[in-house]
Amino acid sequence: MITDERPQTRQTKYCNAIKRILLTKGHFTNNELLIELRKSFPELSATTVHRATARLASRGEIGIAPTTKDGSMRYDPNIKPHDHFLCNTCDTLRDTDVKDKITPVLESSIGDCQISGRLTISGTCKNCIKLNRKDYA
Repeated sequence: MITDERPQTRQTKYCNAIKRILLTKGHFTNNELLIELRKSFPELSATTVHRATARLASRGEIGIAPTTKDGSMRYDPNIKPHDHFLCNTCDTLRDTDVKDKITPVLESSIGDCQISGRLTISGTCKNCIKLNRKDYA
């Protein structure tokens, strides 16, 4: 008998927990996920986290975000196309959506080139600006 059912994809308790953490905490690296996951699963290995995030990303269930300062891969709960703001001081990453507003300005500045990807804008976040002002006050 032929059915119209799709094959089951492997969805472990770790995959479900990773998606939950990303939804509540935001952009995390495998190491940050491991630390958070070990609160519930003390036996969990780094390899298992790596395999689970790779599986989730390949299926499009989580996104890949800009890397950390040290080059560690970050994962994103938001799988829709969007841009990011990256703080140069604290390495915090925030979602934003500025491509449609900024692309025409950038393209006119670079001549006959066309921007096709999403943007990562770097600077200093408001928390680091406040901390910096306190340091100099």
